[in-house]
Amino acid sequence: MENQKHNYDIFNLNYAAAIEVDPAVLAADEGEYDPSEYATSTETMPESIHEYLYENGRRYHTYFGVDKNCMPTDEMEQDRLDMHHEILLHLLDGRLHLAPIEEPHRILDIGTGTGIWAIDMADQYSTAEVIGTDLSPIQPAWTPPNCRFEIDDAEKEWTFKDNTFDFIHGRNLTQSINDWPTLMSQFYRCTKPGGWAEIAEIEGSVWSDDNTMGPAFKYWTELLNKALVIKGYQHVSRESLAKRLEDAGFVDVKVYAFKQPYGPWAKNKKEKRLGGEMLLIAGPSLESYGLALFTRVLGIDAEEATRLCRETWKEIINKKHHVYNNFYVAYGRKPEDSEVERTADAYL
Repeated sequence: MENQKHNYDIFNLNYAAAIEVDPAVLAADEGEYDPSEYATSTETMPESIHEYLYENGRRYHTYFGVDKNCMPTDEMEQDRLDMHHEILLHLLDGRLHLAPIEEPHRILDIGTGTGIWAIDMADQYSTAEVIGTDLSPIQPAWTPPNCRFEIDDAEKEWTFKDNTFDFIHGRNLTQSINDWPTLMSQFYRCTKPGGWAEIAEIEGSVWSDDNTMGPAFKYWTELLNKALVIKGYQHVSRESLAKRLEDAGFVDVKVYAFKQPYGPWAKNKKEKRLGGEMLLIAGPSLESYGLALFTRVLGIDAEEATRLCRETWKEIINKKHHVYNNFYVAYGRKPEDSEVERTADAYL
């Protein structure tokens, strides 16, 4: 169908081009980045909801089960999530979303994390009600009056009524979702006809246009993807995100791809800035994504898993290594009732 053709334009005009390395970065034969140079500033439940597991020096939430989400929820992770939110704002040229929503009345953020995206959306759309849901109660108590948070497992049946939200958003859910068809069916059911859904994910692979990826980062990535497959998590690609939306029933699906450089080695000014910011969260990210999966799923010794994360970090801060990964944003529209009726009539 014409309205389901994937669209890779607008934000992807320069995506196919290799990231050019800044010669000035390589002026010295050796050296490491100093992450501090790129620092920027970003700030009645059951008692069991606050129970945690402390493992390998990190804190994990356990209310929905120890293995429901292998990402930590401690202060270090919260800082990383907030910083990555700022990075994604820069990546998207200040936009909180790419879906063409206008004057939304109700917005839902699935897997809201620290709630920073939901809070920013509440500020931007001050007349809309914004709800964020997450497995962990790590959101701030002080929020805009039109924003609130709920603790919930997105893979269970949602309590929201049909056709409730003008916009439903989910970002970086890969390591907590096993059943995407069920989740996306909930997205579709709760989106108003004519409303939009948007999902955004980091690809599990890392790339280097000049073949300077080190062995540690390559090995770390291979182990991560192996663990994700064992856990039943699906691989992320432009095609897979589009398919999730289309299979659920959304139309006018578009997908955009963005490169996230690790380190300020790019010649392009925007990519250099993004790389410097990514450098700030690279070390914590390696542990956040890897430690629990390596030790719990692959049975790797905690000391060895930590050592691999540190070796990978050393490669990232080495100016000779020029590595990036891809961040994908996909959105689709729920058809109006009249469109669904016309489609049904066409098959009679």
